[in-house]
Amino acid sequence: MRTPQDAIADILKHITSLQDVEEVPLSEACGRILASEIRSDVDLPPFEKAMMDGIALAAEDSSEGDWDLELVGESRAGVGFDGELQRGQAIRIYTGAELCAGADAVVMVERTREEAGRVHSSGLVPAGQHVSHKAEILGIGRTVLSPGHRIDAIDLTLLAAVGADPVQVFRRPRITVLTTGDELVPPSAVPGPGQIREGNTIFLAAAATAASPGCVLVEVGIVPDDPEQLKARFERALTEGDALVTTGGVSMGKYDLVGPCLEAIGVEPILHKVAIKPGKPIWFGKRGTKPVFGLPGNPVSSLLGFEVFVRPALAALGGAGPEEQAERLATGRWDGPPKSAAERQLNLPVAVSRGDDGVALLSPSVWRGSADVAGLASAGGFAIIPADSAVATGELIQWRPFGGCHLA
Repeated sequence: MRTPQDAIADILKHITSLQDVEEVPLSEACGRILASEIRSDVDLPPFEKAMMDGIALAAEDSSEGDWDLELVGESRAGVGFDGELQRGQAIRIYTGAELCAGADAVVMVERTREEAGRVHSSGLVPAGQHVSHKAEILGIGRTVLSPGHRIDAIDLTLLAAVGADPVQVFRRPRITVLTTGDELVPPSAVPGPGQIREGNTIFLAAAATAASPGCVLVEVGIVPDDPEQLKARFERALTEGDALVTTGGVSMGKYDLVGPCLEAIGVEPILHKVAIKPGKPIWFGKRGTKPVFGLPGNPVSSLLGFEVFVRPALAALGGAGPEEQAERLATGRWDGPPKSAAERQLNLPVAVSRGDDGVALLSPSVWRGSADVAGLASAGGFAIIPADSAVATGELIQWRPFGGCHLA
């Protein structure tokens, strides 16, 4: 079996990023992946700009003692002073306004006094005081964002400032999420004898649409353990979409039909089984450039498999940069009993709090195995116990935060 690190590296090696580009209004670009380099078409600021309300003057007109200057006008945002200061002159100026010719500093209004058309203050004023200089933030032609960058809310302000509207982004991957099993019924149904409600597809669909860069769902549903129905649904998914994620039917039992059915419609198997617990029987393959992921049916295994193997691959498929493809790990302190070494990497649900030293404290959740969704709901992440490694109480280890985990 491959290690989890080798498995995700192998998966990413087989992912071909979508190259389809579309233009979207800037107002709809948050969360999307840039497909082109963005350069500034302006200087920011575009002029010498006042950072305070006050008086604009030539610094050389100030002195160590008291001084006073003739007030000859004002400059406010959008309406500058039409003229040039002469020696001994000053103007009122407001935050964001342009300094006029002959002025190179601003004195805060609180440090000045006006009387009879003149302004009084004291002390030397350094040139450039309370002034934002032309192009000190951005210059024309400077690269502000690069392809593969996921646009966030802060970026919208930057893109607006450089006129990037509309903006070119990669098309979102179109994926199908299917779960297999004769025993499964939708959440709205009342289970009959031998049946259980199915929740994996709901989780996986939500996780996929939330994943960077986000995915478009082609279909989400349940398929019985019937080879012909499985092959038909898999074929439709790979014809209409860019990727397929399944859950259930990937182990070694008589009715674990996902792998054989995928191979029957031309999906090339690349890996099956990874040295991770829970979630060992993960299946990965591709048809052409379209990836296929077969996750275990147990909910906890499915959640872990998505986070470790599927989310990074979907990010790569959608054109996201390396930082979006990396494992999302944090460091915490193990607050459980000592753990002896195991052959596979262990991922244990933990409640997460903040320790006295500010480090995340990882306390084992009450958990009864990979089908225990109730135990998982009380956890904030998975503590990671590396393969062949023992862990002592109080030892610093890595952990995988769940998406909504916040430290108390």
